[in-house]
Amino acid sequence: MEYRPELTQQQILCCSCGTTIPPNPTNMCINCIRNQVDITEGIPKHATICFCRNCERYLQPPMLWVACQLESRELLALCLKKLKGLNKVRLVDAGFIWTEPHSKRIKLKLTIQKEVFTSTILQQIFEVEFVVSHQQCDDCAKVMAQNTWKAMVQVRQKVDHKRTFLYLEQLIIKHSAHKDTINIKECKDGIDFYYGSRSHALKMVEFLTAITPLKSKASEQLISTDIHSGTSNYKFSYSVELVPICKDDLICLPPKVAKAMGNISPLVICYRIGNSIHVMDVNTLAVAEISTQTYWRTPFQALASVKQLQEYYVLDVEPCGPVRGKYVLADIQVARSGDFGRNDTTFFARSHLGGILNPGDSVMGYDIASSNFNNDAFDGLHRGSLPDVILIKKAYPAHRKRNKGRNWELRQLQKEEEEMAPRKQDQERIEQDYEMFLRDLEEDPELRATINLYKSDKAKKEADHAMTEDESDYEEEDFPEVQLDELLDNLKLDDGPDGEFEDDDEDMMMD
Repeated sequence: MEYRPELTQQQILCCSCGTTIPPNPTNMCINCIRNQVDITEGIPKHATICFCRNCERYLQPPMLWVACQLESRELLALCLKKLKGLNKVRLVDAGFIWTEPHSKRIKLKLTIQKEVFTSTILQQIFEVEFVVSHQQCDDCAKVMAQNTWKAMVQVRQKVDHKRTFLYLEQLIIKHSAHKDTINIKECKDGIDFYYGSRSHALKMVEFLTAITPLKSKASEQLISTDIHSGTSNYKFSYSVELVPICKDDLICLPPKVAKAMGNISPLVICYRIGNSIHVMDVNTLAVAEISTQTYWRTPFQALASVKQLQEYYVLDVEPCGPVRGKYVLADIQVARSGDFGRNDTTFFARSHLGGILNPGDSVMGYDIASSNFNNDAFDGLHRGSLPDVILIKKAYPAHRKRNKGRNWELRQLQKEEEEMAPRKQDQERIEQDYEMFLRDLEEDPELRATINLYKSDKAKKEADHAMTEDESDYEEEDFPEVQLDELLDNLKLDDGPDGEFEDDDEDMMMD
């Protein structure tokens, strides 16, 4: 039988307390080592973390504010970065200790290791408490305080209506061009956009330049100067003036401009506004494009706007032959709707609406024969060659009489109104302009295709007895009704990009 001696582990006495322990390089027990060496020394047990109550973000030094949920990995990483001595030890584990959400306290449980003597690694568990201190971030401070903007864009148009800015507002919402604004203020002749950065203001100017003809002017104001570092603080202002020409306006071109456009007839209408002004001679369907540089080199005003349109009744339509896209040249016999049935006064007009007008329809046009225009270019025209009526667009009076509730609506920007409330007549004019803008969207499918329409939250009003009253309440067969597939769900979310911005394809049709 082979003898196998029993192996026993050697024991030694701790040099400090005399406790029997296995041999180790320090010849000390764990309790004595912990009493003599604290590996958590240099790591703060209490710290402060800043929290913004408005935007619910935490401050990550030096100037970055990040959004974090309670007991999230992001908040844990943020808290660990506040502890300066962790780079001298090895972090083994970290976690949250539950605290009341309203206690303004965040507690962490940390496990660390560190080599204290030769070949001796000590592990220790301890707690760190963070006090949540409320502090307002820079972005919220700029919104709350006054006169904190760095750049401003002033958009103006010298016309007697607001429909241009109503359409511009919808384009801004569709492309989220207002996401960087800190304030929007509505003025008498336009809108002011305030920004916290100059680059954001320049981005808005570029957006406006891509969709409408304009001229801009930049100015700056010195706020303060640091003579030690040589830095200065400026406020930048950008004045943007839109051309006072809108869609469906009657224009009399100056002779110099008409000659440069291929000797087109001076008396034209504006049928589209994009990056430039598109005009048409209704007698020949000749079109011309007036660039922004050409207009501001020789500026001119509109001879008449859509507020001067009169309603006519179509008696006869005779196509003449020339066709340009959707426009068909035709000789049309019309009579004023107000005079229809009272006298036999009729007018003959050559128009581009021969493809959509039929006898019995209603059409809007300018009464040239009985109008008095204060315009030098118009006074230079030969009176005998001027038409009596210039027709602009088809009208749908039966649809307006029904006063049917709309199943769609538009979103609006959150604007700060003027300090002085508008007068009663001004408020009525604003409401009238908004109603005319909604009618233009209903009657023009091309115009509403460039913006976003949303399903209305209000219940649609239906009058069943209206269809049985008389024949005057019938619905026009060719009325371009807003289809359900053109509407977007009206979700109550933060404004986000509803579409991509395209410089070349987007045309602005200002009414």
